[in-house]
Amino acid sequence: MSPSTATTEAEAVAGSMKSDGLSGGSNLPMVRRFEAAGFRAWPATTVHYDGTWAVRLTGGHPARRLNSINPLDPGDHGNLPERIARAGRRFAAFGRPLTFRMSPLAGERIAAHLDAEGWSQFSQSLVMRAPLGDALVRDAMHQIPLKDMGRFIGAAIAIRNLDPVLRPGLSEVISSIQPQAGLFVLEEGGVPVSTAICVHDGDLAGLFEVATEESQRGKGFGRRILLSALKWARAHGARTAWLQVEADNESAVGLYRSMGFEDLYSYHYRQPEGA
Repeated sequence: MSPSTATTEAEAVAGSMKSDGLSGGSNLPMVRRFEAAGFRAWPATTVHYDGTWAVRLTGGHPARRLNSINPLDPGDHGNLPERIARAGRRFAAFGRPLTFRMSPLAGERIAAHLDAEGWSQFSQSLVMRAPLGDALVRDAMHQIPLKDMGRFIGAAIAIRNLDPVLRPGLSEVISSIQPQAGLFVLEEGGVPVSTAICVHDGDLAGLFEVATEESQRGKGFGRRILLSALKWARAHGARTAWLQVEADNESAVGLYRSMGFEDLYSYHYRQPEGA
């Protein structure tokens, strides 16, 4: 991945779209801003543009965010069968299932086409935002981000019980993050119990890879590491915190709401029958 790929991808989101309204009363410029921040914070290995569709693919990591078609303009819905077929060939070359990531920027015409073709809909996620004021982080534990990326990745794999084969891919993704990224690990008795990545991007602080070891949940470790990460980001100039979370993860959503996070918009994934 070239050094400028993540920046180019984000600029395309912010600068190449029209200002059409969104269904449901969503704020299109706001959605574009946070979609662009997400692309910068969690960059795919390769990005191909078909019109204003960002086709993101990552050979070393199977996450859907890194392997999906992201429509970025509700008005760009021409020649759908041909464009989907072209994208399908790219996904097949990477050994990934053909997947759409449907944010409010996708619009209704693409959704209607996928409905008619029998595509499944799954994994609804929320994008949430909170003001990053001093009161939120004043009493948080001061923690310096890790410099040892290998140590962070080892902790993340252990806490989430991931297949170790993902280590190179996760390392590549984290190494490709263009904004300043803080890696945080919280330990208890010398054993990692929580992880978080905080991406400081101008006035935004994005939270990624937030996880707590299953047997240690409900003990406040997640809140502690999040507040420490946000305290670091605020000290570097961030004033708004944001994150993405699966809507059915009730414990995580409850934690975020208790910290002042509110829903901005949602997205979900679509795949053809049998994918």
